[in-house]
Amino acid sequence: MTGVDEASWVELYRVLEKPLYNVVYRWLWDRMESQDVVQEAFLRCWRARGRIRPEGFNAFVYRTALNLASNRRRRKKLWRFVSLDAWSEEPASQHDGAPILSRRTQRAIDELPERLKRVLLLCELAGMSYGEIAAVTGVREGTVGSRRSRALALLRKRLQPQEILTDADRA
Repeated sequence: MTGVDEASWVELYRVLEKPLYNVVYRWLWDRMESQDVVQEAFLRCWRARGRIRPEGFNAFVYRTALNLASNRRRRKKLWRFVSLDAWSEEPASQHDGAPILSRRTQRAIDELPERLKRVLLLCELAGMSYGEIAAVTGVREGTVGSRRSRALALLRKRLQPQEILTDADRA
């Protein structure tokens, strides 16, 4: 960000840190990992500040953070194959007053295809416009809208109450 002084940088961090954290947290479901990713994303943006146009900063920092979070998830999944940690379940968590999500809801979000999950989190948690999300994801605004709709439809379907069959129903 050519010509941006340190005070402006601090203000950008102050405004974007929490919404960025909320998106990354819903990607990783881990406080410490999410904080690390947000810090790393801002650090990378700081290092690249000479190449980032001010109007493209939000897209750049969100894209960077989501890429870092995706990489961490992939590594974590890989280690689950060789680690006993995969067998222990930790309780659903919350951060800074954010609502506690059930394991079922977390799984439903996690099971979304990455392209749908990205759009949903950026829209719903970061409050970004379709235009901003299009810049982050590299797709058209119309595609952003359709991906958001598809993600919400999949979540609704996966989170519908489970039907309980009685013996009479089975007969």
